[in-house]
Amino acid sequence: MSDPIRVLLVDDHAMLRAGFRTILDSQADITVVGEAATGAEAVAQASALRPDVVSMDVQMPDMDGIEATRRIVADPEVHASIAIVTTFDRDDYLFSALDAGASGFLLKNSSPEDLVSAVRVLAAGDGMLAPEVTRRVVQRYASSPREGQATPVSASVELAEPFTDREAEVLALMAEAMSNAEIAARLFIGEATVKTHVSRILHKLGARDRVQAVVLALRGGLA
Repeated sequence: MSDPIRVLLVDDHAMLRAGFRTILDSQADITVVGEAATGAEAVAQASALRPDVVSMDVQMPDMDGIEATRRIVADPEVHASIAIVTTFDRDDYLFSALDAGASGFLLKNSSPEDLVSAVRVLAAGDGMLAPEVTRRVVQRYASSPREGQATPVSASVELAEPFTDREAEVLALMAEAMSNAEIAARLFIGEATVKTHVSRILHKLGARDRVQAVVLALRGGLA
């Protein structure tokens, strides 16, 4: 049996952290290894505990979750995937989080099953965005920025090598928030083959996960 997924909970509300801990610790394959109430504590705890996944709030005292995400992702000794978990469904939070390096975005009114699923997906090395969030990402990055509009992710994308036709097809379906199983069914290929294509796409884009791959591809006009 593999080791359980190690999770760090970051939120300034102790009651919410307790609720998340109860949900996650009830799963045999997940264990909460620590908690933090501020962004600064989150950075320190991530460095000390080396979690696999961080559930990160946005609005906190001392340092917000966006800056904490940026610092954790920048630490070469920490290899944690970060899910932003917030009450506020705001585009500025979403795109700032993606720019900072978050791999997931979840609202606090999501179901316990969604939280558990997000932890497992991120621990597996995949990104996780709700379908409605994905649509906003596609709309934002697929269109040319207006003059003066900020571009959270650089439009300059240099591929390690060109995509094959099949990789381009897989990337387009990734941009529709399809899972590997859904992509396999759409293209009539095996799921293992899809995983191989996804891995090659990430390598060619220099992306850490599916979310960043889609964002980079859309901004660079590659999907």
